[in-house]
Amino acid sequence: MDENLISNKIIGCAISVHSSLGPGLLESAYKECLFYELSKSHLLIEKEKVMPLIYETVKLDCGYRIDLLVQNKVVVELKSVEALNEVHLAQTLTYMKLGNYKLGLLINFNVARLKDGVRRVVNGL
Repeated sequence: MDENLISNKIIGCAISVHSSLGPGLLESAYKECLFYELSKSHLLIEKEKVMPLIYETVKLDCGYRIDLLVQNKVVVELKSVEALNEVHLAQTLTYMKLGNYKLGLLINFNVARLKDGVRRVVNGL
């Protein structure tokens, strides 16, 4: 399954979660619900995937964790904030670069319409 098809499924599941819960909850609540919804779609999902930093020849655990990694291809970074900003984008790009992933979704659930809170992020590798 390619990244575009996976991302469409993720967005569909995120819309279902947002339609049910609405804005205003903590990020952790949306993460658990989206994880559950994606699991029902029979996709391979890793929650809080540790992303080590490799410096020279040393693998360092610096506390980087991807919210969700779907099918070992798409990074999903979740937020529940007033507005997405450049730091959120940089965080998503960092995870993508560390794991050599091509596609990421930055999703802010604290919006009236979820489509206004979804940002697709592409890593040029």
